[in-house]
Amino acid sequence: MTEPLLRRLAARGERLTVGALPWVAPVYRAMPQVDEVIEFPFAHGGLQLKARRALAREMAGRFEVAYVCPNSLKSSLLPFLAQIPRRIGYLGEARVGLLTHRLKNPAKGRRPPMVAFYSALSGEGGIESDQPRLALAALEVDAALRNQALSKDEYYVFVPGAEYGPAKRWPASRFAELARLLDKPVVLLGSGKEMALAQEIAQLASDADIRNLAGATSLTQAFALIAAARQVVTNDSGLMHVAAALGVAQVAIFGSSSPLHTPPLSDKAQVVWLKNDPAYQPALDCAPCYERSCPLGHLRCLRDIDASRVRQLIP
Repeated sequence: MTEPLLRRLAARGERLTVGALPWVAPVYRAMPQVDEVIEFPFAHGGLQLKARRALAREMAGRFEVAYVCPNSLKSSLLPFLAQIPRRIGYLGEARVGLLTHRLKNPAKGRRPPMVAFYSALSGEGGIESDQPRLALAALEVDAALRNQALSKDEYYVFVPGAEYGPAKRWPASRFAELARLLDKPVVLLGSGKEMALAQEIAQLASDADIRNLAGATSLTQAFALIAAARQVVTNDSGLMHVAAALGVAQVAIFGSSSPLHTPPLSDKAQVVWLKNDPAYQPALDCAPCYERSCPLGHLRCLRDIDASRVRQLIP
């Protein structure tokens, strides 16, 4: 979602170094406008001041401007400790003294789509038209296909996970039903955390041609397999945005979150969200709730999406 911001900065002549955690660093390596990627050695949670100070000493004097995209205190600490002269970001989590140029957060309930939210850090207008783009080398895609004995456009990719929680995950039984309706192999992708979920889908659709690669590929290999797929079916997740940025045809299924806020920005993306379906009754007044688990316990927003409905959107 930050790619359009980086493209804007590169277009006006800025040399870009991106700092990212290892699990997201491959995303930035797939952006031609990024000159360097620094992988942060930070673990999840905690300020880890010692590690941040050590990295800040290495970065001191190298950069003129820092664009702080995450809206957290710890994300703004490193540019501050490295004494980068201009530090641009949104107000939040007591960051007034850490940032030199501060944008006001939109009022609650009025937050724009995330691409526009990040692109605004550039200080330019026209951000509503921005669309993320990623590029992979043909050699990387070919190598991934050879490694899995797959052919371009001759398989589908399912991404059944969503890091945020079960209220963003179409049920495993629905993915299994959809796999049985398709006439080409299905590749399941995801992190190691989604291995059990993917295995459940594979077992439920044991009569379908399914290859479970969740936790068995690098992130770059997963990107390559998505890039060569005939169609991708995802929840609202990071790989949904990757598929959109790679220009791959996809069906994106939304539950507790909203495609008005985090849509897959691609002309080849189709969204299924019962909230905006006037034919669905009774109406989902509870959506979007943005909760990790359904607070009402019924998960209607996802359970009531039939596999046959999604199948109709897949050529």
